[in-house]
Amino acid sequence: MTALLFGGLAAAAAPQESTEIMPLSQVRAGMQGYAYTIFAGDQIEKFDLEVLGVLPNFLGPKQSMILVQLKGPKVEHTGVVAGMSGSPVYLEGKLAGALSQKLGIFTKEAIAGVTPIEDVLRPPIESAAAQASPQQFSLPNDALARNTLPSGSSLEPIETPLVFSGFQPAALQQFAPQLQSYGFVAAQGGTAEARPEDAHLAPGDMAGMVLVQGDASINAACTVTAVQGDRVFLCGHPFMNLGEVQMPMARSRVVTTLSSDLVSTKIVNVGGPIGTITGDHLTAVTGKLGATPAMIPLDLTFVMGSTEKKLHFELVNHPKLTPLLVALTTFNGISQNSLYGEGTTLRLTGEIRLQGHVPVQVENTFAPGDSLMPDSLPIALVVQSMFGRLFNNNYEIPSVEHITLRVESQPGRKSYTIDSAWLEKGEAAPGDNLKVRVLLQPYRGPARIEETTVHVPDQIARGTTLRVLVSDADWMNRASRGFNFPGMSGAAGPEGLDQLITLMNRERRNDRLYVGLFVPAPTLVWDDKELPNVPLSQINMIDGRPAPGTVQVLRESLSSESTIALGGPVSGLISLNLQIR
Repeated sequence: MTALLFGGLAAAAAPQESTEIMPLSQVRAGMQGYAYTIFAGDQIEKFDLEVLGVLPNFLGPKQSMILVQLKGPKVEHTGVVAGMSGSPVYLEGKLAGALSQKLGIFTKEAIAGVTPIEDVLRPPIESAAAQASPQQFSLPNDALARNTLPSGSSLEPIETPLVFSGFQPAALQQFAPQLQSYGFVAAQGGTAEARPEDAHLAPGDMAGMVLVQGDASINAACTVTAVQGDRVFLCGHPFMNLGEVQMPMARSRVVTTLSSDLVSTKIVNVGGPIGTITGDHLTAVTGKLGATPAMIPLDLTFVMGSTEKKLHFELVNHPKLTPLLVALTTFNGISQNSLYGEGTTLRLTGEIRLQGHVPVQVENTFAPGDSLMPDSLPIALVVQSMFGRLFNNNYEIPSVEHITLRVESQPGRKSYTIDSAWLEKGEAAPGDNLKVRVLLQPYRGPARIEETTVHVPDQIARGTTLRVLVSDADWMNRASRGFNFPGMSGAAGPEGLDQLITLMNRERRNDRLYVGLFVPAPTLVWDDKELPNVPLSQINMIDGRPAPGTVQVLRESLSSESTIALGGPVSGLISLNLQIR
């Protein structure tokens, strides 16, 4: 038998258990056992269970599951509780596994799945083959509905409570689909003062992952299965199956357990930091007691008139999580501050500092719309998109040193639609400066005319037809760089993170009107470089043929461009032809 070195049990816990484990090969249907969890406070409580059978190869090759029925007044009342995952299960006084699965919803009996303890303690490399196998719970919900047993007839991982402290319900509701797709149950909770005994974990205690901390916090919580020296095993199933990770680990303290026919869950306060979550794998989340890893500082400043409010947060650094966490935190911060109103416009500025790279500049303007969508959501989605592009690049994992965002509320609701545009004259000569007039329709205001000038190239051939594009920022980005702009996909793209940052910093801003003059000469787009008027002899060597790096050929070149700052979002597109006489 393999020996376990358990951390000291809390004084209120059951008597010290045996250090032996029970191999899966010895588990039989009908065995009586028990498990430990916390229903309220720091009291580790014992509840009974009976083995119904073993499901061989349930999660994958050599990844079996023990099926049990929970017994006792509390568990028969609550059923399997979100946050109970990881609860240590004992058979014949030996540690047999970790509670990890539940049988559907609205069930009349508390039937659960137990991950065998051998799989919980197995090094991640030994279970890599099993993790590579398709898993039932990794499929989208609609795929499960089409291809598996009806709801209530299949085992699913016990939900992990994602505890939000300092967040409004509106923020959780807005991002609920994304949270649910990760298998989380959003729950509001608090932040408890750190205690000297926080790191003294025992099987049945609660701990979890810190995703956000500071003026508001987001933490995941589940139950500790076992402690070996400074190593902690919890959850009995993956948090998000992220593999090797570096996240702060914190103690969790249960306030009470909420019983529900849909999802019973533990109401949790987050305690002090106790170490680092080091692994997130198929059969367990693992951590190490001691020092905590560095997080990304985020400073949010909200300005309205002479009033300024500052908030500080720290976020976990992970490509799958950071974009969502920045969006959630920004959305919540704006929603809690009365910045937006019918007669206001918001201006977002800031920068994202990356180690070894120039900062990414953030600048955008937002005006509230007439839809029922929360006015702060567009800002959150823009921020999420920026971080998604940075973290989902194919070149390197960015090391974010600091995020600074400033949201300023400006009086007046400013937004503009391009209504029409016309040229001062329908023909021009090489070298002319051509006046362009644009009719703009402000939101609920009188139409206004703006005028600007573009320069006709000196060397343009007579008889050539040029194109004058009057547009917003997105359309001008598309025209000048093909389809390589936010939200679109295309052949051309940057080859490294430096090039991606350069492109992001060069993208046009949404509060400006753009007028561009395009000539019928090819532009070669290579990584972050735009090479207009490339000779046809060179284009023919590249166009339509494989080439090193990412190359795109545009049939036009942007010869001249002018902008007009309007102070609010601009939308629209008009294309005009200009004949060179």
